[in-house]
Amino acid sequence: QVRLVESGGGLVQPGGSLRLSCAFSGLAFSNYAMNWYRQAPGKEREWVAGISSKGGTTNYADSVKGRFTISRDNIETAAYLQMNSLKPEDTAVYYCNAQRSAGYWGQGTQVTVSS
Repeated sequence: QVRLVESGGGLVQPGGSLRLSCAFSGLAFSNYAMNWYRQAPGKEREWVAGISSKGGTTNYADSVKGRFTISRDNIETAAYLQMNSLKPEDTAVYYCNAQRSAGYWGQGTQVTVSS
């Protein structure tokens, strides 16, 4: 089975940056599209960004366009989310998702944006 482990979360001031990493363990990483989701307290989990299996296509939620960048390394078998110009409303637990016929989720990493 696929295992996903997120890292890189933490506390950052508004306007700051963080880079989240998602380490993929398992077979055929390059056959999975990868996504980042987030969930704030009292809110539903929302999709943030996605990247196609070979990295040729990226998509973003309107709320993060121009600020976040999703990427992947199919040799290292990892996905990343570079987050710039962070806002308090970005505060959430961020989850990595591997998407194929079945979906897999990591445990999440907390991102807190506060002064």
